[in-house]
Amino acid sequence: MMTPDSAKLMARYNRWANQKLYRAASQLPDAEYRRNRGSFFGSIHGTFNHLLVADRIWMGRFSGIPYSVEGLDQELYPDAAELAAAWADTDTAIIAWADALTPVSLQSELRYTSFTARQDKRCPLGLAVLHFFNHQTHHRGQVTALLSQAGVDYGVIDLIGMEPMGA
Repeated sequence: MMTPDSAKLMARYNRWANQKLYRAASQLPDAEYRRNRGSFFGSIHGTFNHLLVADRIWMGRFSGIPYSVEGLDQELYPDAAELAAAWADTDTAIIAWADALTPVSLQSELRYTSFTARQDKRCPLGLAVLHFFNHQTHHRGQVTALLSQAGVDYGVIDLIGMEPMGA
């Protein structure tokens, strides 16, 4: 299960990995960055947008202030630089939120409405936080495949490769 220290580490890892992937993607011409490469969200830009949408949905659930979107593929920011800046702000908010978690809060029950199933759900907050960070990693894996297809070296983004560890 998720602990406060694990959540803090994952929040910092999330920001570090996102920054590395954005730097790598910024090497591409805009047409290549937006090129539909057949992934679930089409392009690198589409996948980045999805990650921001999902992060904001989950942070809305965690904070009790719902974040409303039209779809999980909604393009929040058509401009790549604006998207990067908005995501950086969200990553900072995630770190601040994770820093405030306690063992007691992680054991509390989270109630929310599933965006996809349109049903009320509930689960331990710690499980939802684990899912939150796992979801980010899942889609960053898709971005690394898309960057590889485009011939871009994104470097190491493994958690253990984050230096300094826990930064």
